[in-house]
Amino acid sequence: MVEPPRSTRLAILIPFFVVTLIWGSTWIVIRDQIGQVPPSWSVTYRFAVAGLVMLGWALAKRQPLRLDARGWRFAALLGLMQFVLNFNFVYRAEFYVTSGLVAVVFALLLVPNAILGRIFLGQQLGRQLLVGSAIAMAGVALLFIHEARQDPSATGNVLTGVAITFAGVLSASVANVMQATKTSRAYPMVPMLGTAMLLGAGMNALWAFVTAGSPTVEWRLGYFAGIAYLGIFASALAFTLYFGVIRVIGPAKAAYSSVLVPVIAMLLSTLFEGYRWSALAAAGALLALAGLVVALRARRPNR
Repeated sequence: MVEPPRSTRLAILIPFFVVTLIWGSTWIVIRDQIGQVPPSWSVTYRFAVAGLVMLGWALAKRQPLRLDARGWRFAALLGLMQFVLNFNFVYRAEFYVTSGLVAVVFALLLVPNAILGRIFLGQQLGRQLLVGSAIAMAGVALLFIHEARQDPSATGNVLTGVAITFAGVLSASVANVMQATKTSRAYPMVPMLGTAMLLGAGMNALWAFVTAGSPTVEWRLGYFAGIAYLGIFASALAFTLYFGVIRVIGPAKAAYSSVLVPVIAMLLSTLFEGYRWSALAAAGALLALAGLVVALRARRPNR
């Protein structure tokens, strides 16, 4: 009897879809966080909450919290790439473009994950993965043209938003590939992630203080509820599940969750942000998703 691929087992599919549903909703929550509070402080609060939850979880599971020098270096780099650079770029991108468009661009995480996986993990690229990625990029280009046509005077803003999002994608991709390395597997995931999140919160706080001044909060129930949701569900829970999937099936296949995230995000953007669809925008979104599905259907897209 032929054993099914690891990527189709329930132990992978269930966390895969839970992460997709959670992250599909986070873009609209992040959008609500932007306003009175500088983005760097909102990111700081989010990962302070997430890190404390993770370390509390580790203590409940009686997992050791101590790290050696190599572990501290790994946690610091993971915190910088995933919880500082990535999220600061994402929060700032939403100053310029809708959350749905940011989600669509972020769906291309598949591409750098596959390329970096080839360079650092020796995973070969399948032809179908490359073809699908090219189709997806063409779809993102159509979405950019749609945004530019909606308000020609805002073309610079759209370009800026897309560029900032790509910077976030690259930062996240480095962190994704780190999770598939032998160094990552040498440490229990929960305390490692908790430490990385708290280190990331500390770096975010330092950056926020230097660039935006003293800590500020928005005394609004929705803001605090958003911090709790992003910290507990979208960070502590989702990253634990997602990085667990990466350790089993690799960073390229794990990034296929991004196929569904933009669909959820753009539907929410339509409902709550007044995103207006056109034939060009619909074609771009479908083309981007179709390209990623082409890559997903490859027999061995990243082996």
